[in-house]
Amino acid sequence: MGFFRFRADAKMKCDLVVPRAKVIRGKLVGGLLMLAVGTGLISCAADETEIYVERPVEDIYNLAMDYLLDGDHDAAVLSFEEVERQHPYSMWATKAQLMASYAHYLGNNYDESIIAADRFISLHPGHADTAYAYYLLGLCYYEQISDVGRDQNMTLRALEAFDSVVRRYPTSQYARDAKLKMDLARDHLAGKEMEIGRTYQSLDFYVAAINRFRAVIEHYQTTSHVPEALYRLTESYLALGVTKEAEVAAAVLGHNFPGSTWYAASYALLRKQDLEPRLSEQSWLTRLF
Repeated sequence: MGFFRFRADAKMKCDLVVPRAKVIRGKLVGGLLMLAVGTGLISCAADETEIYVERPVEDIYNLAMDYLLDGDHDAAVLSFEEVERQHPYSMWATKAQLMASYAHYLGNNYDESIIAADRFISLHPGHADTAYAYYLLGLCYYEQISDVGRDQNMTLRALEAFDSVVRRYPTSQYARDAKLKMDLARDHLAGKEMEIGRTYQSLDFYVAAINRFRAVIEHYQTTSHVPEALYRLTESYLALGVTKEAEVAAAVLGHNFPGSTWYAASYALLRKQDLEPRLSEQSWLTRLF
């Protein structure tokens, strides 16, 4: 993702906050602090009293990176947050804000990652890495997309975030993957419409079914669900006795997907009623395609 280049080189000093609870567990990394347990040197309180140890900012940041590379995402988040807390106006604090979001994402803590990424965008709208913040938002929503039988709010949010990447940063390194994931998200939404349409159709609610299949064709024309949607339209129009629209649906299907099994099935349906696929300038389908 390109953020590992942020390892610090400058020699600066800071105060590192080390939670006493972590020290007591013996979690000692990079020589931060060594305290004896059970010797009477430390008095353990119920709360997490903080001990301040002066450390160079690059040590904190690099420690966070080490945690990240080792897969200890929670510890990485704490260290990145420590960079910002001790040096809120440094360049490393800005980078640490976004890296904390990334660490949350790697740990599957999507809500926290979203909050951190949104905060970065709000604080640094013109930053060079804001494109990645939007992309990270999209990933957090995208990886929470459920099957088509459930609410698609996450899918819509993923589309919105990825669209921000594509529109605002079309030349960024994230735009291409954002476009791909937008296509997959749209295919998912089209699948949801198809599922609802099939349910209406099975209940003989043909008008409601037609509206769903029409939505797929109008709004998700580049998805894999269009051939079936055209076939289902042929079925539903025939069931309602709207033969001209059924013929048009089959004709559009045959013109755009001539070798598909859906066209073969549509053609067979029409022939059973001595009908033929044919276009009509009055049909909404003809105007659309």
